[in-house]
Amino acid sequence: MTNEIWGNVRDELCKSIGRNNFVTWIEPLEFAGLSSGVAKFVAPTSFIGDWVSRNFSEQIRRQFNLNGAEVSRLEFCTGAPRRKAPAPAPAAQAEAPSRAPEDRDLPGAPLDERFTFDSFVVGKPNALAHAAARRVGEGGPVTFNPLFLYGGVGLGKTHLMHAIAWELQARSPELRVLYLSAEQFMYRFIQALRDKQIMSFKEVFRSVDVLMVDDVQFIAGKESTQEEFFHTFNALVDQNRQIVISADRAPGEIKDLEERIKSRLQCGLVVDLHPTDYELRLGILQQKAETFKRQYGGLSLASGVLEFLAHRITTNVRVLEGALNRLFAFGSLVGREITLELAQECLSDILRASDRKVTIEEIQRKVSEHYNIRLSDMIGPKRVRTIARPRQIAMYLAKHLTERSLPEIGRRFGGRDHTTIMHGVRKVEELRAADPQLAEDLALLQRLLQA
Repeated sequence: MTNEIWGNVRDELCKSIGRNNFVTWIEPLEFAGLSSGVAKFVAPTSFIGDWVSRNFSEQIRRQFNLNGAEVSRLEFCTGAPRRKAPAPAPAAQAEAPSRAPEDRDLPGAPLDERFTFDSFVVGKPNALAHAAARRVGEGGPVTFNPLFLYGGVGLGKTHLMHAIAWELQARSPELRVLYLSAEQFMYRFIQALRDKQIMSFKEVFRSVDVLMVDDVQFIAGKESTQEEFFHTFNALVDQNRQIVISADRAPGEIKDLEERIKSRLQCGLVVDLHPTDYELRLGILQQKAETFKRQYGGLSLASGVLEFLAHRITTNVRVLEGALNRLFAFGSLVGREITLELAQECLSDILRASDRKVTIEEIQRKVSEHYNIRLSDMIGPKRVRTIARPRQIAMYLAKHLTERSLPEIGRRFGGRDHTTIMHGVRKVEELRAADPQLAEDLALLQRLLQA
């Protein structure tokens, strides 16, 4: 009876997590029985068991309970499965491309079927990153290595990483494409050291055709992991294999990352995903709204709602999509048209949290970009006029656009004294009255920061 229940659970999991995730993570498991509320499984490797436990255990437990088997927790042990049931047949609708057989033994992370190039909304802030990712996804000769994508939370880095992997697998199924986070790379490395399988680790990671590492800033300060990453990077470049890296900041700005790694990361194409502008946010909302309308049975959406959300929610795309999803769910539950009034009622907490708050770091970055200077020089000791003047302008904007005290602003500008900040602010105020160009620059920067 429990095996029959496990069959039903498998069918539901395949629908809910997608066929690719199912084949990669669930299919290799053998159900070993249910005892005292504990569902026991045999996984072919400890990595698969650990990954399923961390990422899918709650879904598995819930499906067991829905099928009449009371399960409070899952338990995994390692061994070769005695048998393996086939994956449920694919649904009639189009599915995302399956992972190539060669990739089944790669210690990568599952790809999200939603994150493809077709679902990526392109605008001015992300156009270059999208074009570069497209080029890599087309395969062929390596043109820039590595491709380094960086930007803040929710701007599309991971979406583009997954899209590249999907595109490569669709165009060239024979390629060994390995996508994982830097944290997973570190976990696998530590596991290999512990199990005395470091040579196996090296063979796996240095035999791939494309290595994709997300959030590389997480290996900063981890000396042994950085050492192995450096040698893996070099080995793949020497073999002319493609590398794609992402982080939340530019290579040179990642604290505690070894200089030799920073240098390697900067030798390819480094692309910044800028914060979304109003047009891009609106485009994303329009695309998602069509999906949610189908999902929620054609729920009516009043005009002006999407424009209101695009204007008010400027933090990141994840918050924007989450707000729209909540709005459709709420409208469906209460049976009401989604109007501006409903949006304000349903999303009051998100709207309050999303009220625009300019940060000192954002000011520094925007001023550095405007005057074409390095962010490290903005907070560094250099006093040449081409750097000192933009630095004073950033101090002025920090004083007027944030609620930070002068001593705190000074700390953010390389540990400068608050009197230095006061001098910079006064200098800009004097120049603003006498220099029309500087006044125009200040007005433009303020508009950009408060958009």
